Amino acid sequence: MGENAAVLTLDELGLRLPAKARLMGIDLGTKTIGLALSDVERRLASPLETIRRTKFTADVTKMLELARKHEVAAFVIGLPLNMDGGEGPRAQSTRAFVRQTALLTPLPFVFWDERLSTAAVTRELIAQDASRAKRAEVVDRMAAAYILQGGLDRLARLRAS
Repeated sequence: MGENAAVLTLDELGLRLPAKARLMGIDLGTKTIGLALSDVERRLASPLETIRRTKFTADVTKMLELARKHEVAAFVIGLPLNMDGGEGPRAQSTRAFVRQTALLTPLPFVFWDERLSTAAVTRELIAQDASRAKRAEVVDRMAAAYILQGGLDRLARLRAS
């Protein structure tokens, strides 16, 4: 399956999703992969897990096992755009990850602009007085939830219009 078949816009995904289906949010980092999960009504995103990156196949196998276990219908992955909206090396790396992962799953991907998601989550954790160690432990999966919640909110607006 090529990238074009595996990647949908949020609008296209909204038309294809069954009434009750979970989405998985992904915050792809160089050292970790943060994962989040929606409820079946796709209203709320919750942090799920952080995968420590080792090798591509092991990382993706774990992610896809979690997707199967939670009956996920699609992935919302953060696309780290530059502040000017352009794509740099991290965005290209994310696109490559999706291309490679799409060969291993029939589930579609949606890219979501993740600019400032980690910064927003970190600010919130600091406001909650979370220690540096605690922030490091949870920030990736919370960033995935932040990314996924953005996608869920957009899907809800599309359904309402």
